[in-house]
Amino acid sequence: MFSSSSSSKKAPPQQQEMVQVDRSDSGSPFWRAPQKDAPLKKTTTRDSGKIVGAAYSHADMLKFESINRPRTPPPSSSALGRTTSNSRSASPHVKGVTSPPFKNYMNFITSTNEDWAADDADDVYAYEDDGDDDFGLPSLSSMKRKSRRAAAQTEQGTSRGKAADTFTDSTGRRYSDSADIAIERPASTYPMPKKTEGKILRPQYRDILRDPANALHLISHPSVPPNASQKEIDAANSRITRINKFKKILQASTIPLNDLRALAWSGVPEEVRAMTWQLLLSYLPTSSERRVATLERKRKEYLDGVRQAFERAGGAPPPSTGKGGGGNRGLDEAIWHQISIDVPRTNPHIELYGYEATQRSLERILYVWAVRHPASGYVQGINDLVTPFWQVFLGTYITDPDIESGMDPGQLPRVVLDAVEADTFWCLTKLLDGIQDHYIVAQPGIQRQVAALRDLTQRIDAGLAKHLEEENVEFIQFSFRWMNCLLMREISVKNTIRMWDTYMAEEQGFSEFHLYVCAAFLVKWSDKLVKMDFQEIMMFLQSLPTREWTEKDIELLLSEAYIWQSLFKGSSAHLKGQPSSRTNSLNFQL
Repeated sequence: MFSSSSSSKKAPPQQQEMVQVDRSDSGSPFWRAPQKDAPLKKTTTRDSGKIVGAAYSHADMLKFESINRPRTPPPSSSALGRTTSNSRSASPHVKGVTSPPFKNYMNFITSTNEDWAADDADDVYAYEDDGDDDFGLPSLSSMKRKSRRAAAQTEQGTSRGKAADTFTDSTGRRYSDSADIAIERPASTYPMPKKTEGKILRPQYRDILRDPANALHLISHPSVPPNASQKEIDAANSRITRINKFKKILQASTIPLNDLRALAWSGVPEEVRAMTWQLLLSYLPTSSERRVATLERKRKEYLDGVRQAFERAGGAPPPSTGKGGGGNRGLDEAIWHQISIDVPRTNPHIELYGYEATQRSLERILYVWAVRHPASGYVQGINDLVTPFWQVFLGTYITDPDIESGMDPGQLPRVVLDAVEADTFWCLTKLLDGIQDHYIVAQPGIQRQVAALRDLTQRIDAGLAKHLEEENVEFIQFSFRWMNCLLMREISVKNTIRMWDTYMAEEQGFSEFHLYVCAAFLVKWSDKLVKMDFQEIMMFLQSLPTREWTEKDIELLLSEAYIWQSLFKGSSAHLKGQPSSRTNSLNFQL
């Protein structure tokens, strides 16, 4: 039903029972079921009330009435003439005429190669019906073929009005007056899922949508193999005990946040992580009686915000203020342009973030947040901070916890994507509320943390700090990214998720504790750095050897950070080292 993973495992038999997912009762304002009996119509104008470019995936980029079904290709002119003559000579009513000579299958294929020439390399994926997927959505391969045909028609001057809707400014940037807000960028190549392989949606996903606490009843503990070692048995029993402790707290009528923080500091099991994060960020109320109503209200508020941000305003914009149709579409073109550039670059090594549905979802989250926070707007680096939330909340509805591969979100029910997107938006908002000065003009929050990291390093490892100063290495040169992206460019998303368990358990985890994590992270490489010159230091810190880090490495880093926080946070002379005059003379305009 969903996309194939790199290891290509066939889906279990129970997956086939879940292929027919009913979307007709979806509560999403963006889902519109196809009209089965509606006659085909030739549309010449866009529906002004339909969100085209901001659509959730390829389903909303086309109108269902205009989907072209695959048809048998017509025979070539030579084949047509040959068929006509043969049909006349082979008529049973004409006497004395024999049947045409017998041709084997290979001869037939050879003579009809031109008639069946494939114009799309995507046919190798062997879709049974390339027009629709299991949910009635047009497939990505058919979408790509249609896009190529439209592009070819535009080049030949036969495009119907589309060329007139686009124009180029003096800088060469392309703008559009059409409703498709993604027209400024070239068509992307997305992974192609196989229908017969993929992850399995939980049958109880509607109950989880209503109340995340319903997922607690679905947690099952795998049995320990009979030949397991004593160490493996102890680890399994310890994990079961830990999950049960979380369940006991999360199932209370009023959840004690202090107890939840104490338990979450050393890591949250993935089975209960989504609900734990929502509670620690105060997105979910601690009272179970208010939880359902709050979720429904907040999700609706986000979906209304998406509609308001992307819907087209009435009337055409004046030529002097239109700027690419932004006034007509109600878009801030500068913000949207930067987001549309950054999202395809987000985690390009992970299959999940290469799918169109994923990228469109991240674009909407970032754009709505930016227009709601004009003091900062969108800043590069915020696109990284979305991904841990999005990945955790998506995994709540999938049976397989590993969703980084073999998981095409575009084939999930629309109501699930709506909930994942809305929950991600509100949790991201809660996180950024505590560090918003990182992203306003000149980013003073980051500059303050960089200066504090320099002073803290002088106290923890004076030899390393002195060597960096002698080599003219400024902390802003390598640690700016650590503060701006919260070390997400240095460690994997899975390890970031584990690190954020502890950040959320701290009162000021993202604004204060992160500083001590960065200090522990830098001092960890002290023995190597003191032997390097300026160029070697910069090259090393830009590509640290953390690719193979495991959860144990992250836990060790967090433990070291906790030690530095315990030693220095309560000290009267904490972070009061005198910075060098050279550092004071620098005026960073970021």
